[in-house]
Amino acid sequence: MDSLVLIATVLLATGVGIRLIHLRNAQHDVRLAACHFSDALPGVGRRSRRTHLGPAPGDGGPADRTRAAR
Repeated sequence: MDSLVLIATVLLATGVGIRLIHLRNAQHDVRLAACHFSDALPGVGRRSRRTHLGPAPGDGGPADRTRAAR
């Protein structure tokens, strides 16, 4: 009998915790929706595709310069 009470208590506490977390997340979403953030500054946090991929082979990168110097 004691184990059934313990299991019921754990399940009830878990359910209450889940409900409180859900309500807190909903409240947080409402606060975020109310805030109007401006656009990021131009050039901040944005990288062009070319720099992301790195230099193309044969375009005079560091490896080509070292080979030419030999």
